[in-house]
Amino acid sequence: MVVKKIIKNLPEVQSPAEKKLDFKVKAKWTLIILGAFFVLANIPLYGLSGNSLSRFENLAVLLGTDFGSIISLGIGPIVTASIILQLLVGSKIINIDTSTAEGKKYFQGIQKLMVIFFVIFEASVFVLMKGLEASPGYVWVVIVQLILGGIAIMLMDEVSNKWGFGSGVSLFIAAGVSWRLFTSLFQFIGPEGNIAASGQLLVLINSIISGNTIGATIAAAAIISTILVFLIIVWAQSLKVEIPLSFDRLRGYAIKWPLSFFYTSVMPVILVSALAANIQLAAGLLENWLGHATILGGFQGGVPISGFSLWINSSNLLQAIITGSFTTIMIWQSIFHILFYVTFSVLFAFFWVKTSGMDAQTQAKNIMNSGLTIPGFRKDERILESVLERYILPLTIMGGIAIGLLSALSDLAGTLIQGTSFLLVIMIMYQYYQQIAQQHSMDMAPALKKFIK
Repeated sequence: MVVKKIIKNLPEVQSPAEKKLDFKVKAKWTLIILGAFFVLANIPLYGLSGNSLSRFENLAVLLGTDFGSIISLGIGPIVTASIILQLLVGSKIINIDTSTAEGKKYFQGIQKLMVIFFVIFEASVFVLMKGLEASPGYVWVVIVQLILGGIAIMLMDEVSNKWGFGSGVSLFIAAGVSWRLFTSLFQFIGPEGNIAASGQLLVLINSIISGNTIGATIAAAAIISTILVFLIIVWAQSLKVEIPLSFDRLRGYAIKWPLSFFYTSVMPVILVSALAANIQLAAGLLENWLGHATILGGFQGGVPISGFSLWINSSNLLQAIITGSFTTIMIWQSIFHILFYVTFSVLFAFFWVKTSGMDAQTQAKNIMNSGLTIPGFRKDERILESVLERYILPLTIMGGIAIGLLSALSDLAGTLIQGTSFLLVIMIMYQYYQQIAQQHSMDMAPALKKFIK
């Protein structure tokens, strides 16, 4: 096939010869990729005109990037290609057996080919529709830079997957969000490059010293709301339902299979936030292109002031109440914002469970193939499926509602960073903690490698 020939000639990062890499090797490559990411994020696009990039802020956080840099596309092409391909394979539109080594390699090759396509496509759309406006005569120069940056991110993600801890996608998101959280607290450089206490912690200290009660209250409210949301997310993430399982061939040996309260993790709210960000992005691009606002929304200084983008956007209610700028329209906007996030989080949670192999039927099949059963129940896949359905369906609904509500309320409470970003960084860092702890345990006790795979 032509596709297989193309896949064989695609750039590829060589896999390590060792099946299990040491902790030091993984840590070294993770830090190298992290350093390269921050370097690329600080290389500006040559030939970019002075256009407003503030409207891309929410999208930039989700894409793990900094708009205006050579890696402005971020993880967008990777995530888009991954979701589309997973949905196509999960719904059997494309038949690829990912249980075999050859099938996995073919799946990864198709995904890489799709990533390259979306890199070229998104780079062209951003520039030609003046989302990232190039100076006269520099249109293709900017597009080529974006393509090179997108391919660099793709290869860095592959290095992280094969040589580091976890995926590069998670690493880039965590790095970008953590950096924004740090600057939100400790930023001391103003927008004009002058020395100014713009970080909320510095603003709080400066306001207390100067007797600025309103400034101190706003900064304290942002910090306190961030801490409260953090504690709620950590607590909710620890909630789980444990289903006892036993091995058929090993009597007396049982394990507990945990089903997290956030069963689909943060994926539903990522998709909702990406949907909202892309609606606002499309509205901004159309406004620039047509010269006037559309039903999708109009913008002023990068902030939506009309259309659908206005209603799905969030207002900082705490700050509005403290400053006395609270208006009635903020109530309706907040209600619509919450309903939008909760409704679509539940829909995307259902959608993700059905298409990603997390449904009761697929999980029951996997458990049976592993030689596990629920003690006290007959060994029958249909019985196991009905038992799992009792938990998976409610967890999908409740987890989707909770994750959407937390994200929306975080936005309305004016936390230091966007609510979705906060959820992302906490869950990603928790996953990294588990991976690092597991790797460290295996290095300290090599015998564990026989049991942890």
